[in-house]
Amino acid sequence: MNTRQRFGIAAGLVGLTAAVSVLAAPALPEQLVTRWDAAGDPSGSMSKTTALALVPLLSAGLVALLAVLPRVDPLGENVETFRATYDWFVVLLAGFMLVIHVATVAANLGYAVDVTLVVLGCVAVLFYGVGVLLERVEPNWFVGVRTPWTLSDEAVWDRTHALAARLFKLTALVALVGLAFGEYALYFLLVPALLTAAITVGYSYVLYERRHDGTDGTESGL
Repeated sequence: MNTRQRFGIAAGLVGLTAAVSVLAAPALPEQLVTRWDAAGDPSGSMSKTTALALVPLLSAGLVALLAVLPRVDPLGENVETFRATYDWFVVLLAGFMLVIHVATVAANLGYAVDVTLVVLGCVAVLFYGVGVLLERVEPNWFVGVRTPWTLSDEAVWDRTHALAARLFKLTALVALVGLAFGEYALYFLLVPALLTAAITVGYSYVLYERRHDGTDGTESGL
């Protein structure tokens, strides 16, 4: 399967997202709940027209943007080395948007759907997909942990992404466990995600400094 076919799948998922809006529109109220708090209680709404158009348009925009980025990246040849993984991540993202949209529409149709848990579960799966992508990503200008230190040293890039991949996967697993804890589930995603971001950026800085002041840190495990 090539890039065109994989993006064709992503486009098909975008089309399904739009079809959900069209098919459900006649049965939906004029005002839709579009936000829920950590306990699963409604906390915000918007008009039916806006709510039904927003996710399909956002999904289409993301897929189109991600299709263009490798073409304009000055390091586009590096993207080709992990292109299949990149493309499948785009498919995963389009599927993520579809599931969130279906859950939101279903809840507004009166079905017993805990949208908060659906969103958290989907984000966990997406985070795991990020981890898989980071395992394979090569230096480029749009995808990955792009700090000044990773972009300045290929060895720092490689080792930072190896750590980031493990942390994103661990965050995903912790978040999935957190789904069993009801209104506290959000914290099982939020706290590890923030720690992952801080640790990854800090690691890239420390590793770069050690490599460039003569103490690489390889033997210490960094």
